[in-house]
Formats: sequence, C-alpha cells, structure tokens
Amino acid sequence: MEIRRLTISNYKKLTELWSKASLPFKPQGRGSRETIAKQISSNPDLFIGAFEDGCLVGAAILSSDFRKGGINRLAVDPSYRRRGIAEALIKESERILRKHDLRIFCALIEDSNVSSRTLFKKCGYIEHHDILYFSKRDGDMV
Repeated sequence: MEIRRLTISNYKKLTELWSKASLPFKPQGRGSRETIAKQISSNPDLFIGAFEDGCLVGAAILSSDFRKGGINRLAVDPSYRRRGIAEALIKESERILRKHDLRIFCALIEDSNVSSRTLFKKCGYIEHHDILYFSKRDGDMV
C-alpha cells in the first residue's frame, strides 16, 4: 500500500470510494468537482489517498483551524477493510498536520458509526461526551 497526495484527477475515484464506503456527499455543492479542485489547489497536502496496485482504496481529507487539525471523510473501500488502511491514513494524517505545527487532532464521527469510534479509540483518540456540535449552513448543498 502507498499513501500519497490526491489530485483533482482522482476526483471520480474519490467520489466512487465515498459511495462504496456509504459516505454521503453533495456533488452539486461542497462535494462538486469544482469545489474539491479549489480546495486541493489551496491545500494540496490535505487530501491523501491509499493506493494498492494503482487503485484508490482509502482516503482522508484533512482540515485546520490553525489550532487543531481535523481528519475528515476517512473512507476505506469495504473490500479492503481490516487491513490497517484506515489506521495508516490516520497516522499519515497526523504526520502531515504536525508539519503544519498542529498538535491536537480531532474527528467528528456519527454516534451510530461504532467501527469508526472503535478505530479512533484504538489510535489513541478520546471520545468526548461534554462537547456539542453546532452548525449553520448557507444552504442544503453546503
């Protein structure tokens, strides 16, 4: 397995991976090719993929608020799960975020996603029950 940066040329495979992994995305909004292209162009380090034999089998999109780094949209093709790919993506994400002088790492995980919660705990993350998530969106596609 090789982990490397994603480029916009990986967009179709990335959205196919999200679909296989049952990650919803908004192809007419924040998940559009144009939006992802702009984000990759601005932050090329923050889009990583795991490849086996040239096939994209896992991916993560990283983010930063300049105080902490986020691991977002972590996905592994279901037929490649239980091989350490997600754990390797988390470790590489942390390495990249440290290069950006970040020392706090976080992930937002839906309460029902037991496998992701278990994975992040295995990687040393602490589940917080005292934090509530609030969001405000400028529209349904954002």
